[in-house]
Amino acid sequence: MRVSTMIRISAAMAGNGGLMDHITSFATQAEARGFPGIWIGDSMGRGRPTLDSLQVLTALAAVTSRVELGISVLQLPLRNPVELAHRVQSLQAMSNRRLILGVGSGSTRDDFELLGYDYDHRFRTFRNDLEIMNKVWNGEPVNGGTLATWPGCKGGPPILIGAWRSPRWITYAAKQAQGWTPSGRFSSLDDLGYGMKVYREQGGTNAVLANCSVDLQERPESAELSKLASVNFICPPEEARRRIKSVEQMGFDEILIGSQFGAIEEIERVRDFLKA
Repeated sequence: MRVSTMIRISAAMAGNGGLMDHITSFATQAEARGFPGIWIGDSMGRGRPTLDSLQVLTALAAVTSRVELGISVLQLPLRNPVELAHRVQSLQAMSNRRLILGVGSGSTRDDFELLGYDYDHRFRTFRNDLEIMNKVWNGEPVNGGTLATWPGCKGGPPILIGAWRSPRWITYAAKQAQGWTPSGRFSSLDDLGYGMKVYREQGGTNAVLANCSVDLQERPESAELSKLASVNFICPPEEARRRIKSVEQMGFDEILIGSQFGAIEEIERVRDFLKA
């Protein structure tokens, strides 16, 4: 099982011009420590300031050359699909095709209400957006026009489908996408077991567990998250060793681990438990 990093960014990092330094330092460290990928999440209206995921990955692309750059997961119904396809293609080109795009229908009503979009019909919008973006990336006409495909980017980046329990979307991930990515924070253990069964039965070969937090020091700020997340490493090191091996035994091909404190050495330590 591969272990990749998730970059966590908070407003507290913005003081004294340190935000870009934090982002680029994390990226260069992750690449130097041999992690295969750096991933980021996507949110807007949840009561805390966030950064645009594609812009952050563009900054990561500028200071790295080997690591994969991923989003888990980008909420398609919150964007215009043609404009988003253009932005994704831009990042795919600038990163030398290192982008892995996790996409989902969205799970939080607040994000939709912020933009005045229809939360209750998000699944229909999600499917339509996927179809439109695939047309754009393949140079097919959309809305009476065609977006020229950047050299080397035809077909778009590899797509992973973010889904917790829906057999419809997990099957879609297995048969029509390049992977399935549930959430260690929001999916229950029962969801993960059921989803894995469906995914493998439908021929899926790339199961990526996202949004798994680490805090081996068990800082007070992590206490609430440790209760909410079904898969986390907010625990002593020996328990983290047991948990990472348990995720591997579930059958995941990759896990994405992040630290809200930027403690990349803790992510590395959990990764190395798999070697023991």
